[in-house]
Amino acid sequence: STDAVVFKVSFTFPNKEKYEGECKKTPEGLLQRNGLGVHTSANGMTYIGSWLNDKMNGTGRLEHPSGAVYEGEFKDNMYHGAGTYTFPNGAKYIGPFNENKMEGEGDFVDENGVVWTGTFNGTKAAGLKHKLKM
Repeated sequence: STDAVVFKVSFTFPNKEKYEGECKKTPEGLLQRNGLGVHTSANGMTYIGSWLNDKMNGTGRLEHPSGAVYEGEFKDNMYHGAGTYTFPNGAKYIGPFNENKMEGEGDFVDENGVVWTGTFNGTKAAGLKHKLKM
């Protein structure tokens, strides 16, 4: 069947977004991002990673113009699974994500390099404790 054919493409959308990478044709003949590719949005956001059905799915790296970076697992364009989110000030969260929200047992490294550990639920983290290096 023709749906297994992977195309390497490089194109610029009318809104100045760019995509370079692998695509597959849908049964309707549309090209969809599938496989590995790099997408640059008009506002300067860059995603490097894997695509499935025209959405960020699998492992990738999303760089925001602010300097924030997310590296980890994606599901249908959302941070989902294990990941590291680095804030523009250099602080980072390392742990599980659930549909774009920090959720579960994770570590937070502040901008001074101090590591805190605890259970995260969205932007709230109950009872963060210093993670002591033994």
